Amino acid sequence: MNKPLPQLREGAIVTPDHDTLTADVVIIGSGMGGGTLAWALKDSGLDVLIVERGQFLPREPENSQPDHVFIKKRYVTSKPWYEARTGQPFQPGVYYWVGGNTKMYGACLPRFRRSDFEEVAHHDGDSPAWPFRYEDLEPFYAKAEELYEVHGALGEDPTEPEHSTPYPYPPLSHEPAVERFAVRLRQQGLHPFHMANGMHLPSMAERRADTTADGSPSATGNKSDAENRAVRPALESPTVRLLLGAYVRRLHASPDGHAVTAAEAQVGERTLRIEAKIFVVSGGAVNSTALLLRSASDQHGEGLGNSSGLLGRNYMVHNSTFLLAVNPARRNDTAWQKTLGLNDWYEAGPDTPYPLGNLQMLGKLRAPMVKAARPWAPLWTLKMVTDRSLDIYLTTEDLPRRDNRVTVDGDKIMISWTPNNLAPHYELVKRVSHAVRRAGYPIVLTERMGIATNSHMCGTAVAGTDPSNSVLDPDCRSHDVSNLFVVDGSFFPSSAALNPALTIAANALRVVPTIAASAGT
Repeated sequence: MNKPLPQLREGAIVTPDHDTLTADVVIIGSGMGGGTLAWALKDSGLDVLIVERGQFLPREPENSQPDHVFIKKRYVTSKPWYEARTGQPFQPGVYYWVGGNTKMYGACLPRFRRSDFEEVAHHDGDSPAWPFRYEDLEPFYAKAEELYEVHGALGEDPTEPEHSTPYPYPPLSHEPAVERFAVRLRQQGLHPFHMANGMHLPSMAERRADTTADGSPSATGNKSDAENRAVRPALESPTVRLLLGAYVRRLHASPDGHAVTAAEAQVGERTLRIEAKIFVVSGGAVNSTALLLRSASDQHGEGLGNSSGLLGRNYMVHNSTFLLAVNPARRNDTAWQKTLGLNDWYEAGPDTPYPLGNLQMLGKLRAPMVKAARPWAPLWTLKMVTDRSLDIYLTTEDLPRRDNRVTVDGDKIMISWTPNNLAPHYELVKRVSHAVRRAGYPIVLTERMGIATNSHMCGTAVAGTDPSNSVLDPDCRSHDVSNLFVVDGSFFPSSAALNPALTIAANALRVVPTIAASAGT
């Protein structure tokens, strides 16, 4: 059964009748960071304008049809990015819709572990400490879990940090194939747990309706994405508005360079000037950085707010591998597969000198999803494999490196990324492969993701206390520009080895008081 969308009030969508718009707070981007921030400001009394490059993604039957999503690329809205060293284009995994990339994510919403906020020794070097600790973010994790209707269970995962409140909803139960896998893992002395998830699927009918929702839009409204849980509820407030189809080309600074005076946005053939007290950039780690780099001026020669020279550097996306565990003798009819996680090797231990990373289930793979990556393979062959596969996603921390960076060439986005910390990732793949074979899956197929798999991007405008060694202060305000904030994954000092979405949302809630106070409330 489809959840009805909150109705948009009259005047919620801006139709500009002048070349200048004004607001107290302008939020550029409506994804997990920008959407959550808008929701948190809806009762502040501030005039909030969300500026979104895309439109509302339509609810339609094609949402759940993998051939339309993965082969015909029906919802792809982004232009190619370029590998900086070779100049070769690639299609990034980013989407310009209201709700941003959350329209396509699998709603896996874990908290980072306590150690993720501390300095940790890894195989290829140290992961730096954050400028605040888990305890500082914990109350906001709880609020974000409530907002995004997270299902989960405490007491199953030994790495789970303390919660001040239980999960808002009980965990999504494992279907038979996943439950058998969990039992076999426990028999090996491992600790599988119910992964925190923002899918509301109380019945098998609803699971079947959303079986493709990991990697595809959900037409049912059961996925907790930033549009339906944050942006639309925010727009119920008379003080929050949304401007659609607006590509922000640059931010203009004051003559002394200490403040942003306006955003310049292209809306169709028209150029708009948007003025505000506070500007919040929430376009994702790459697009936020690209905007600030395009906003270079006499006062900010290397990009707006880039006195440290670190803007665009330390780009991280995780080391990740898709693993298909296949038992030719057994079909896997699981509808919603993304219910299980494993963190036994997430942190260093007696048999793990360095952290290896996280295991989580993928949504059930279908032949057209794999066809996009293996265009030479017949669909019937891919269907035969995916009908019998248990589908797993493995993640290892990608460490910050100055040479892994985002640059711009005019409007072209250039990415330099050389993976690091790969030895632990290969070890994680090896251990999981051994475990799944012991669990009854004799065939293991793996594919490590490359530069185009960037849905976990972070780190390009790192936060810290030292302006010479960071772009943002601990509250995500630019060290150089007093009314500029960056509220998305850009601020992450490290990438951890878990999905970043809930941490982005929790951080947006954390910095709301600073932004509201700066705007004069």
